Amino acid sequence: MDFTSRMAALLGAFRRERNGAVADSMRFHGRPYGLNYGVSLPTLRMLARAEAPDHEFAKYLYLQDVRCLRLAAFHIADPMRLTPSEFAFWGGGLLNSEMAEEAAFALLSRSEALPALFETWIAPEARCLEQYAALMAAARAPHPSPEWIAPAVDAVRRAAACDAADAHLLAQGAAALLTAIGSLNDANRQAALRAAGSLDSSPAAEYLRGELAWRLEA
Repeated sequence: MDFTSRMAALLGAFRRERNGAVADSMRFHGRPYGLNYGVSLPTLRMLARAEAPDHEFAKYLYLQDVRCLRLAAFHIADPMRLTPSEFAFWGGGLLNSEMAEEAAFALLSRSEALPALFETWIAPEARCLEQYAALMAAARAPHPSPEWIAPAVDAVRRAAACDAADAHLLAQGAAALLTAIGSLNDANRQAALRAAGSLDSSPAAEYLRGELAWRLEA
């Protein structure tokens, strides 16, 4: 079966699960999808995981302007085949915060290329959604590195110059990552709290400090 036929079959399964009320109630930061059936994430994940892993098919789905297909692509892709040569492809296709979160959950955090991806996507020139995806993926890594504390805090520092929605998104991602790192041991906890405390006052910085204050309580 060619990719077009396989996509049509998968799209039919998603269409049977359509929910207009869910679609109307969705809230995310960034651009909307071209077509959105309102399939819930648990259902979407179940149907996507029923597909055999196929990295090239996943990339084909990712190019479609349909919410369920683009999110399914993260589950069908092979994390072991994610290489630096593909960073621009996956990063450039991120439309909104929902996509960034699902990419982090299903694909990026499971890849051996995560350290290289984090370094690339947390850079100042990276898009906000790429930085957010990198932070959320790193937070889900089996062994998040303490070396990621400084870049995460720097992203929040730079966020003071961003619009409010972007800044809040980066602060959320940094909070998730610093919590994951700080929860490993007391030395990491203290390092995360010190780094967050070094930030000048801004809405993003205050959000980060407030989150860590209760997430990393001694």
